[in-house]
Amino acid sequence: MKLATKPVTLGLIVGNRGFFPAHLAESGRKTMLKVLEEQGFRVIALTPEDTKFGSIVSHADAHKCADLFKRHREEIDGVLVTLPNFGEERAIADALRWAGLDVPVLIQAFPDDPAKMTVADRRDSFCGKMSACNNLRQYGIKYSLTSLHTVDPESESFKQDLARFAGICRVVRGFKNARIGVIGARPTAFNTVRFSEKLLERSGISVETLDLSEVFGRIERLDNEASIVKAKLTQIGEYIQTTGVPEASLLRMAKFGAVVDEWMKETELTASAIQCWTAMEEYYGVVPCTLMSIMSDGLMPSACETDIAGTVAM
Repeated sequence: MKLATKPVTLGLIVGNRGFFPAHLAESGRKTMLKVLEEQGFRVIALTPEDTKFGSIVSHADAHKCADLFKRHREEIDGVLVTLPNFGEERAIADALRWAGLDVPVLIQAFPDDPAKMTVADRRDSFCGKMSACNNLRQYGIKYSLTSLHTVDPESESFKQDLARFAGICRVVRGFKNARIGVIGARPTAFNTVRFSEKLLERSGISVETLDLSEVFGRIERLDNEASIVKAKLTQIGEYIQTTGVPEASLLRMAKFGAVVDEWMKETELTASAIQCWTAMEEYYGVVPCTLMSIMSDGLMPSACETDIAGTVAM
């Protein structure tokens, strides 16, 4: 399954605080789980068997949450902290620190009902959110906020917040240990696409290179009747209108695409950048635009003229 289409998995932290109504943590957790399921998220969270109502209050609760997240670190794309009441700020910050996930974090707080500002039902999540965020800042843990300071999980506003946060999680997931292929060399006339492999590597993005001459050599050795060539021809025909295009050109395009596909599969690449101007036109007779469009449409971005920075931006 492609990283971009894989469902987002969230670690859920339900904040709770001893002198605030605990029943709010119980009902708030149920509401949040329902919303997350409806929005297509996978959720990893403490259960009521692990801690009271599956929320965290104490030092021990924070350890249980951190240990749970550690066991699922390969699955968790982001963490959602929900505050049905004020919440215990230290437990939240400690759980995130000890889990050491290094994933995006979203903080959400339930709104109070003006008609229920009693000892039995007052949330005070408004202030609890500020305290939790202050602690995260002290701990050096980065986080995102909802559009509204307090927001009902079942509101349209929060669903938009979730959609935006899911996008952030997918981007971060995609960049972690990303491998991008460069085919050919940067054309001299295109200074705009200069980049540093070392800077990308420092951010966890590796670059794999393949010279155009190697691509052309592999194409020469590839039989016109090979199954991967026929499959690529079919894919091109289903993707665009090919009426009037010379069969020889379509075959060249299909063989180029087949070779690139095989190379990307072998080297586990998820995106690419290809030199086309003017070597492809002059020495191979076709341009790779259609093939690059097919890859991008399949959520494997491909940019022109070895523009790796452009690929990353895509």
